[in-house]
Amino acid sequence: MARAESGRAIPAPALDETNASPTETIVLAGGCFWGVQGVFQHVKGVISATSGYSGGPADKADYETVSTGTTGHAESVKVTFDPRIVSLGRILQVYFSVAQDPTELNYQGPDEGTQYRSDVFAATPEQAKVARAYVAQLDAAHAFGKLIVTRVDMLAGFYPAEGYHQNFLVRHPSYPYIVYNDLPKIADLKRLLPALWRQDPVLALSTTGS
Repeated sequence: MARAESGRAIPAPALDETNASPTETIVLAGGCFWGVQGVFQHVKGVISATSGYSGGPADKADYETVSTGTTGHAESVKVTFDPRIVSLGRILQVYFSVAQDPTELNYQGPDEGTQYRSDVFAATPEQAKVARAYVAQLDAAHAFGKLIVTRVDMLAGFYPAEGYHQNFLVRHPSYPYIVYNDLPKIADLKRLLPALWRQDPVLALSTTGS
């Protein structure tokens, strides 16, 4: 089973957002949402991280249908954060350096299909501007040795995943997929970005299911 590549140290964005509001939300896709959610639950300043689906219609936003790879959705995580504590740019630094490999087109580690694509769903034009500038900055610096394939799209909808997907990493730390693919991401976050590390994860509320 192929495993997603290890995290790597990358520079912070040269262009960042200034936001004095107490909350801001962005939706990030980068492979199975279990690991992406698990990473951001340990980021200081994150208020909530919820697994779900973005990029497709509401009536097809369920796990079995999205898993066919035909709905346009990506497994995604809605990250709500306090920009007075952690900026959008630092959220994106975690996303590109730890949560996924942005050079993998329509797959992450063992998971293949457009539903596992790397995609930033920006809630505002300013978010999209910062994300695109960061991709250009990292590519210019040859930060990954290959070009970044991450898409930047405007958010058209986010649909929370079934309850059994929420907090999956926290609830099932010994599940083999989690041990092999996702716990290393948590370790990389603590190692590479210690100033952003939070020991106790912030938990998402279950939506549907158990």
